[in-house]
Formats: sequence, C-alpha cells, structure tokens
Amino acid sequence: MSILPGMYRIRQHLDAEQVTDLAGAVGLALADGSVADRIRPGMKVALTAGSRGIDRIAEVLRLIADWVRRRGASPFLVPAMGSHGGGTPGGPVQLLAALGITEDTVGAPVASDPRTLVLGQAKGLPVHCSRAAAEADGIVVVNRIKPHTSCSGQYESGLVKMLAVGLGGREGAACIHKHGVDAIAQILPEMARVVLREAPVLAGVALLENGVDRLKRIEGIPADRILDREPGLLEEARGLCPMLPFEEADVLVVDYLGKDLSGTGMDTHVIGRLFIAGEPEPERPRIKRIAVLRISPGSGGNAYGVGLADVTTRAVVHAIDPMTTHANALASTFVERVRVPMSLPSDREAIDAAVSTCNHPDLSTIKLGRIRDTRHVEELHVSESLLNGLSKPVEILEGPVDWAFDEEGNLSLA
Repeated sequence: MSILPGMYRIRQHLDAEQVTDLAGAVGLALADGSVADRIRPGMKVALTAGSRGIDRIAEVLRLIADWVRRRGASPFLVPAMGSHGGGTPGGPVQLLAALGITEDTVGAPVASDPRTLVLGQAKGLPVHCSRAAAEADGIVVVNRIKPHTSCSGQYESGLVKMLAVGLGGREGAACIHKHGVDAIAQILPEMARVVLREAPVLAGVALLENGVDRLKRIEGIPADRILDREPGLLEEARGLCPMLPFEEADVLVVDYLGKDLSGTGMDTHVIGRLFIAGEPEPERPRIKRIAVLRISPGSGGNAYGVGLADVTTRAVVHAIDPMTTHANALASTFVERVRVPMSLPSDREAIDAAVSTCNHPDLSTIKLGRIRDTRHVEELHVSESLLNGLSKPVEILEGPVDWAFDEEGNLSLA
C-alpha cells in the first residue's frame, strides 16, 4: 500500500442565498392571476414529481398541493422521470418514496400507472405523455432548472425537459435519446410544444438552487410562457452551479454517485468527463483518475455513471441494480457510462489503485482531492500540492489529517 498524503479540509465560498419562508415563496410564485385563474373547483390536477434530489421537494409539492386544494381542485402526483425506475409500476413510486415523496408527506395520492399516450409527433417522432397526466383536467409541471449533464442548448434540465422526457416515461426517453446528443437540443422544445398544445398543462413551477444545494428562488410560469421564460432561468442557474476550485488533479475520490445526485450519477461539469461516443470531452477540470466508493442510498441501485470512474469498490458492484441501471443506459444510448470499472475489495485498495496508476511517481507532491459527491463541493479535502494550486480562494478548516481507514480498509462515509 502506498502512503497517502495528509488531507486538508477546506471550504470554498459559494452562493448561499436561500428561501427561508418556503410557504411564502410558493404562494407568491402561484399568486399570478394567469396561473391561479386556470385552476377551478372540481378539477383533477396532476403535479409532476421527478427523481432528482431537489432541496425540500416534498415540502414544495405539499405546499403546491395545498394551494390547489384551496382552490377547490383535487391534486395528485405523477412520477415524471423518463426511464428512471425502469418504467415499471412500482419502480418510480419507490424512487419517489426514497426522496421522501409519498401520499403521506405531500398530502396527495401518487399515480402508479406507467402507461403513456402518444399525443402527436415532433420532427417525425412520437410524443409520449403519462396517461394519468394527459387524462387529468390540468397539469402543473414542477422541476429544478439547471444545466444538463449530456447536452447544451436553450433548454437543458428543467420544465421543458420534464414535459418532453419526464412525462414521456421510458418510451419517451428512449425515443428522444436514440437520435443522439446533438439532436436533443432541437427535439426537446418541439416535443414540449406538442405536450403544451395537446395536454392540459396549466403552469410550471421553476426551482433554482444556490451553490450549496439549497432552494434560492421559486417562480411560477403560465403554460404559454414556459418556452420563452426558461432560457433566461437556465442562464441564471448556470451561474449558480458549484464547481471544483481547481483546474487539474491527479486523483479525485468521490464518496457517492447516484441518480438522486445527478442525472449521470456524477455531474459531468464538475468532474470534466462526458463519455459520449463522438462528443469532445470538456477542457476542464482535467482529472487523471477518479475513484468512486459507494452508490447513494437514494439512487435505488441505479449505478448509471459508474463508467465515468476509473476505479471503484466491490461495495459499488454489489449494490448495482442491473435492471434500473441498464434501462437508463438503453434509454439514453450512452452505454459507456454503465461500464463497470476495475473494482477493489476496499476503499483503501480502490484509492491506492487510482493513485498508483496516475503516473505520478512522487506521492509527496500528488494532487489528490476528495468530495462527498458532485452536488456537494462547498467542503472538500485536498492534499497540500492540490491546495497550493487552487484556482479560487478557500478557507482551511482543518489539516493536514491522515486518512481514517478501519481494519478492513474502508472509510466511514457520512
């Protein structure tokens, strides 16, 4: 075993402004008459619930459901997560429950029917939509706006993607992804236009998170303004996204990957890896070796993105649910991302394998970093050489501290 350098625990200062009065923020977002006037007594209103780990999402959905009920309508939740969950009746519902989204927590029943209806065509492709949502009297689309981890354009991850892919279930996701990443940016808005025209979409609720993974702002948008408004919100979200405070590293240790943390398990913008055949890799950050230690509990065994790592552990391999993982890869067509890398029996051996293969002969000067996951990079651990080469000012909280492996060579992960 190599002698790993001591690590400094550091904090980078990210945008931390957040919503403190959540009920007030939701109420204000929905107060616009062009939104409120569309919900009438007796209506059955579908609220979309996705599979991403959005800050306080169960509470947000509960507040929206309460607001709908106060207007005399009956809210219910529709799992809207594309292929995530394998497209089975129980899979998406179980994933929502893992995120704390249930009938008890939200105060609205969860539709479990995975069937879709074809609403029309966009660029020659069938446009699928959840049958439960399409047959409701109204739909309120709820989602976080942020850059997508596979494609770029005016619409990435947000309300438009929820309309085009999330509500489309496994069939909708597979339909759009089979045309490749270059086509997604053009197809997304066209599919969303069909859903907006043919389904009873009333409004969207856009959620923006700050640099430390907390809700910063909530905005209600009438259905007919979603396509016009989202590009501006995406640019705002892009400026809030947390990034690593360095341009290059020899090794990055990632404690957890998971679909609840990023659509690709690990955010491609954070780690500087895309791994899509025919697409150029990001210019930065440049990381020689990435070691992944666990799958997050909230991912439900979905290891999509494990192929972005160079080394992993047996704990990850044993936790993989092939059905959900492969369903995600088949729908996206990015099969490179589910290739299981070399796996080692313990955390220590996995980290040592990454270190010993990064072609850095002097461990005393190795640029070694460690993060909990790619959504939480405000605090991280870095070796002295990496600390001295940071591209942003940081606060040193502790260190240097030795690695704390147990007798089996594993770390106690938070």
